[in-house]
Amino acid sequence: MSSKRIILMYISEVSGHHSATMAIEKAIKQISARHEILNINAFNYTNPVSEKVINHLYMGVIKRAPQLWEYLYDNPAVVKRVEKIKKVVHKFNSPKLKLLFDKFKPDVVVCTQAFPCGMVSDYKKTFHSRLPLVAVLTDYIPHSYWVHNEVDYYITPSRGVSLMLVQKGVSPEKIKPLGIPFDPKFNEALDKNALFQKFSLTPSKPVILIMGGGQGLGPMKTVIRSLEKVKEDIQEIIITGTNKKLYNFFKKSLKKYKKKILLFGFVDNIHELMCISDVIITKPGGVTVAEALAKGIPMIIIKPIPGQEASNTAYLVQEGAGVKIDDPQQTNLIIEQLLDNPINLNKIRKSALRISNPNASSDIAKLLLTLDG
Repeated sequence: MSSKRIILMYISEVSGHHSATMAIEKAIKQISARHEILNINAFNYTNPVSEKVINHLYMGVIKRAPQLWEYLYDNPAVVKRVEKIKKVVHKFNSPKLKLLFDKFKPDVVVCTQAFPCGMVSDYKKTFHSRLPLVAVLTDYIPHSYWVHNEVDYYITPSRGVSLMLVQKGVSPEKIKPLGIPFDPKFNEALDKNALFQKFSLTPSKPVILIMGGGQGLGPMKTVIRSLEKVKEDIQEIIITGTNKKLYNFFKKSLKKYKKKILLFGFVDNIHELMCISDVIITKPGGVTVAEALAKGIPMIIIKPIPGQEASNTAYLVQEGAGVKIDDPQQTNLIIEQLLDNPINLNKIRKSALRISNPNASSDIAKLLLTLDG
C-alpha cells in the first residue's frame, strides 16, 4: 500500500470532534507510520476570530438557554434561512482551503463536524475537485447540515442513523455504519487490581464515575450532593475537565463529603478510570458514549442538552444501555436501584457491549487508506 496524505478536520480543541480525529490518526499510525497526516482545527484555520466568538456564544446558549438550542438544532426553517449565509462563508473560505490543499496535496479529507464538511463540499463544487471527502458522524442523529452531494462516504454510528441519512436523500452506497471513532487504548486489556491499587480504591466497593464532558458541564454539584444519600458505601471519581472553577469548588468541599472521592481536572487516562467503574454518570457526547459502550459501563444521563445529546440519550435508553434522569436530586435513588439489582446492572452492561463498535477507529482507518483522489 502506497503512502497516503490525509487531512483530518474538526472544530474546537476540547471537543468530541477533536477526540475523534485524534483517534483516527492514532489508528492510521498503528497500521503504518509512513502515512502523512494533518490534523487541523478547520474553524480556527479559516476564521480564527469568529471561532472564539461563536464558541463563546454556543457555550452561553447551552448553559443559559438550552431551549433556544433545541429550537435551532436541525430546524428545517432555520436550516433554510442560514443557507445563504453559509454559502457566503464557504465562498470566503474556499481560497484558504485551496492554498492548504495545493500545498499539502491530500489523498482524502475527513471531517468529524458538519461545518468543515460543508466548507470542503463547497470547495469541491467551486474548483470541480474529485478529492475524496469522508464525513464521520459522532452523534446518533444526522442533522441536515451534514448532507452534501460532494461527500463521498458517510461513517455512521449505527444502522438507525444510516437509515435517517437515506431519508434525507443520501445514497445508501455512500454510507458505512462503522461506529464512532475513539482512542484504541480503550480496547486494551488492563489489570483492574493494579488500577485499584494505583488509585487507592477498594475493589469490593462500587465505584461511580462522574463526568461533565471535556468542559465540566451539567449539574455535577447537585449530583454529588445526591450521592451523599446513597446507603451503600460507594466510591466516587469526579472529573471536571477544563472547568477550573468547578474543580476548585470540589477541592474546597472534599472534607465535608462522607463518601470517598477522587477529584481530577482534565485527564488523559479516562480508559483506566472507566475500567474500574461500575456506573458512569456523564454528559452523552458521542465519543464518550462510544468509549463507555466499548467498556460495557452502564450510563446514567442527567438533563441532556436538546439536540444531539437528547438524541444520543434516546438511543441509549432505547437499546437498554443507559438510564435517563430528569431530576439530578434523584440520582441517589437510581444508583441504589442499580446496585441493589446486580442482574439488571449486568443486563445493561451486556446491552452496552452489544451495540458497541470497539473497532470503529481501525475500521475507519482501513477505509481511508483505500481511497484515492
